[in-house]
Amino acid sequence: MATPGLDRKDANETADTVLDTPLVAAPGPARRIFQMLRGPAEGIGFEIVRVRIGQQDGHTLQIMAERPDGTMCVADCEELSRTISALLDVEDPIPGEYHLEVSSPGIDRPLTRPKDFERWAGFEAKIELSEPIAGRKRFRGLLQGVEDGEVLVECEIEGFSEPQVLGLPFRQLSEAKLTMSDDLIRESLKRQGRAATAPDSPSDGE
Repeated sequence: MATPGLDRKDANETADTVLDTPLVAAPGPARRIFQMLRGPAEGIGFEIVRVRIGQQDGHTLQIMAERPDGTMCVADCEELSRTISALLDVEDPIPGEYHLEVSSPGIDRPLTRPKDFERWAGFEAKIELSEPIAGRKRFRGLLQGVEDGEVLVECEIEGFSEPQVLGLPFRQLSEAKLTMSDDLIRESLKRQGRAATAPDSPSDGE
């Protein structure tokens, strides 16, 4: 169970409301670009995981995406890049010239949506909050899924001899990503392999 005393949000929030967070796209141009590209990207079979505009020079637009099953190959990146480039040329959301980067989330991926925390339950993640809880903003522990608008994390807490499961309000998360490990690498490769041999994927003999 989640630690009592933490604020809870309505579990019936719509998908659009849940995705309207800084984890996917920060307020301002990045969020407007996400809202503009999300529909067309989903129309060709991709989900946008994160949108960022270069923190240092402001001239790089980074789009991180994947298929609904969590896969994303080089050809997929190229296909999505073509679609996105055409839309950006028409809408022109960023003044001046900029460089478009389309990529997969990678193995030690950022976690930006509730389903990311569910999908990678059992693996270690680093989480940072926008506001401290009990004087603490940074947590590291094993993901335990999502419940009632909170991300559940099993981590070490001072004063307890055993790891505790905390409920961190999803809307207070400012950053979250998986921690690289051998187990994570093996599981990521296994999932990629399962997706490649799914029933709708032709085998070598077909």
